[in-house]
Amino acid sequence: MTIPSQATPQSFVLVRDPPKPPAGLEGAIYVIGNFDGVHRGHRAVIAQAMALAQRLGRPCALLTFEPHPGDYFAGGPSVFRLTPEPAKARIMQRLGLSGMVVLSFNQDLASLSAEEFVSQILVERLGLSGAVVGYDFHFGRARAGTPEFLREAGQKHGFVVEIASKVMADPDGSTEAVHSAATRMALNKGDVARARALLGHDWFVLGEVLHGQKLGRSLGYPTANLALDPSCGLAFGIYAVRVRLAEMIYNGVASYGRRPTVDNGPPLLEIFIFDFSGDLYGRELEVSFVTWLRGEEKFDSLEALTRQIGLDVEQARAILG
Repeated sequence: MTIPSQATPQSFVLVRDPPKPPAGLEGAIYVIGNFDGVHRGHRAVIAQAMALAQRLGRPCALLTFEPHPGDYFAGGPSVFRLTPEPAKARIMQRLGLSGMVVLSFNQDLASLSAEEFVSQILVERLGLSGAVVGYDFHFGRARAGTPEFLREAGQKHGFVVEIASKVMADPDGSTEAVHSAATRMALNKGDVARARALLGHDWFVLGEVLHGQKLGRSLGYPTANLALDPSCGLAFGIYAVRVRLAEMIYNGVASYGRRPTVDNGPPLLEIFIFDFSGDLYGRELEVSFVTWLRGEEKFDSLEALTRQIGLDVEQARAILG
């Protein structure tokens, strides 16, 4: 499994813009934030929220926002999303949360004052028992709401508030600075090893297998093709990967890019899965990036491309064991 996991709840609640407390999350403890990437710092905040929920005998859920506030204020996609909504929900479920509530980040939400966000969203619509936020969390119009403001609002409205401290070291003793921007920069360079160190887990993508040109099949390396989130800023290149299909994990090699030898088309992720045969069209794959092998190249012929693919497969097999 690519993400360190705890016991998965029997029923994970995923709901968008609930008008009242979602069934199964009544009186929940909410950890609040965008949490793109769900990196080591985020997971420390989540762990604190889960501990509070356990002490109070309440469910624990994430309250997050779509689109990313940065995209909203920029007027369109501008942020390389490390964990689009489906991937974020999958991680939350694996970490043991009971659910995830997604609020549409729009003009109505952005215009709420900090007090209105607390009274209208947290109290009236979610009916929370408690909230856990990071030390640098801000909310409400003009980001006027601070962690201390939330603590005082909790005392006023009758819910518990805990403020998570800055993560100085994780359970393994790492003190490397953790923030989503550094992870994006690493992936922009194809440095999936550094991204793993920052996140605390392999960076992965989810996608439905699409019909392609079937060129890989004619070359002896049939591929499963995924169109990634349009915001994806992963460096074009070849990667050793692990692929999750339902409950099975396979090793493989993947190419992300425009296929300059063939058509120089839109970016596409093409995965050759080792030791697998079967129809994958329409199936969902989870692809975890383990190692960068090389950059994307244009070859003089399909024969030269095929020879290089063979070398890539050998290298990936050796790395993945």
